[in-house]
Amino acid sequence: MRPNQVKRKLARGESVVGTMFIEFATRGIGRLAAAAGAEFGVFDMEHSGWSIETIGSLMASTRSADLVPLVRPPAVQYDYIARALDLGAMGVVVPFIDEPEQAEFVARCTRYPPAGRRGTAFTIGHDDYAPGDVREKMRSANDEVMVVVQIESIRGLENVEKIAAVKGIDAVWIGQFDLSTSMGIPGDVKHPEFQDAQRRILKACQSAGVAAGYGSLFLDDVVAAREQGFRFLVYTADLWIYQKALRDGLEFIRGKQ
Repeated sequence: MRPNQVKRKLARGESVVGTMFIEFATRGIGRLAAAAGAEFGVFDMEHSGWSIETIGSLMASTRSADLVPLVRPPAVQYDYIARALDLGAMGVVVPFIDEPEQAEFVARCTRYPPAGRRGTAFTIGHDDYAPGDVREKMRSANDEVMVVVQIESIRGLENVEKIAAVKGIDAVWIGQFDLSTSMGIPGDVKHPEFQDAQRRILKACQSAGVAAGYGSLFLDDVVAAREQGFRFLVYTADLWIYQKALRDGLEFIRGKQ
């Protein structure tokens, strides 16, 4: 199986920087991001409405690039998780993890027996249609698959120490808008209570030896998060990046009139 350099860097205590795709399901989007320097890309099924067929096409085009493709399924369900991996995703980002049992379920869904319950199929998308020893493929896939879970509710925050400690979890990513909404302060990520929650999640990850994740369109916020100790960093997402770049360009041109 293809080595997962993002997972390996996180395991060494390093930081990684990637981006997210919600709007542009084009054949070149993953390769464009790789050429720009992104180390990973999160392809979102939760808010995009993308079907599993769309994800299959995106995985096929992206696996040729030097970028680790991750998929965010729309729910904590085996079929979404396992099918994304079979199509070529090198890991998953799973939303709304509230209980450690959910995190354990996700970890099992991503691993072949005896470590987990993932169904076995080979010489398909995830192993690049190549022949080879099945036992070695299973071992390698279990080692290389990446699991990121998201804390997006008060209940998840209450359980974050237990969730971060689940074996097989590589990173815990704050879902800022959903978590702040659950806290009754929607979108107010500068609120003192949200800042306390952010520090608690970071401390839980550091204690468990996993990476803490943070995403934003605002570059200063991402850099500040890295300086605080967050290591799974996401510059989000394609539509907002495009819109911001276009707006900045148009304003610059109009200012030169």
